[in-house]
Amino acid sequence: MFLKMIFGALRRRKTRFLLIAFTVALGVSLATALLNVMFDVGDKVNQELKTYGANLNVVPKGVSILGEMYDFDSSDAVERPEQYLREDALGKIKMIFWANNIVDFAPYLETKIVAGGVATTLVGTWFDKHLDLPTGDTVDTGMTRMKSWWDVSGTFGKDDEPRGAMVGRTLAARLGLEAGQSFAINGPDGKAWGNLIARAIIHGGGDEDERIFVPLSLAQEIAGKPGQVERVEVSALTTPENDLARRAARDPNSLSRMEWDTWYCTAYIGSIAYQIEEVLPEARVKAVLQVAESEGAILQKTELLMLLLTVMSLVSSALAISNLVTANVMERSAEIGLLKALGANTLSVVLIIMTEILITAFGGGALGYFAGLGFAQIIGYTVFSSAISVKMLVIPLMAVLVALVTLLGSLPALRLLLMLRPAEVLHGK
Repeated sequence: MFLKMIFGALRRRKTRFLLIAFTVALGVSLATALLNVMFDVGDKVNQELKTYGANLNVVPKGVSILGEMYDFDSSDAVERPEQYLREDALGKIKMIFWANNIVDFAPYLETKIVAGGVATTLVGTWFDKHLDLPTGDTVDTGMTRMKSWWDVSGTFGKDDEPRGAMVGRTLAARLGLEAGQSFAINGPDGKAWGNLIARAIIHGGGDEDERIFVPLSLAQEIAGKPGQVERVEVSALTTPENDLARRAARDPNSLSRMEWDTWYCTAYIGSIAYQIEEVLPEARVKAVLQVAESEGAILQKTELLMLLLTVMSLVSSALAISNLVTANVMERSAEIGLLKALGANTLSVVLIIMTEILITAFGGGALGYFAGLGFAQIIGYTVFSSAISVKMLVIPLMAVLVALVTLLGSLPALRLLLMLRPAEVLHGK
């Protein structure tokens, strides 16, 4: 009898209930899209920000300690200790716990040279290096990906082209160079090293505009440092820092065992740096705080915006549901009054009305969920040029939110229903 009443009401008043289902579907579709984007936006935003530079700098431990003591860094033109990292050990960076979060890395070795009569800096690096790791995995990394935001006139250098070079725009102007032209260089001891070919003229807006970039093997040969590098830039996907991460940055030993495990197993910038130092004990890893903090701030603000839009869409749905359910109760006041006059108690009537509304809401919610998945992909390809991962957590979350929004939106109608007096309704008052 109960189910007959429910489905009979749904059939007789299908237009009203279809409006309620459509209202719920609109709110759920927007909420589903935004929640899926919010849960996936961390990686997307980080991937976008990775194109603008590294957030970790790996240097020899001795150089790092002396730099902190005497306040100089790798760009200072002062006498520094001759300490280097081994090129053949750099693959270990991709063997840490958070290896999949290491997007790219590139080593550098600098040496002073003279090009076309102009003193400048030659920088050896990996342009697009293929590495075979002991784990059986392979990695393609290098400056081509790390500096994708550079303005490049020509083509990026190649590691198997020892005489190919990328010349900074400012230096190229001083030398009168264009892409494709060759120029002679002399090493730091004045030794002639023949000609290099300017494969590209680059503009990055920094020191790189006055430098020459060549394959690492050539720079090592000219500098007399075979198999060695001065520093490594690492670009990693990270989680925004919280109080635990800041405490660990000050002193990891101050954490309890449980806190330490949580910190170590979360992709904080500090925990990734710590793990790189574990596999490269001769190195010191420094976070580029301006980049890391900016990433965290942008990510938090983006997630907050998504959350606020989700809440606003659900509040709008609740208000619309309130109006529709109230109108439904008013239209059926005679029917409800008759039920009460025949002996139905208020709880039974409320149960009938709410069951009808919830069935309608969950039907609209299911439709809205699948529509929301489509909207999420549109957002993903429009904003990030990639698909948004479907998060299963959203399904139970949306079920709870649909029930909550429906119940809250129905409260005014339920209040009206409780105040309804059968005698007054049946007499047309």
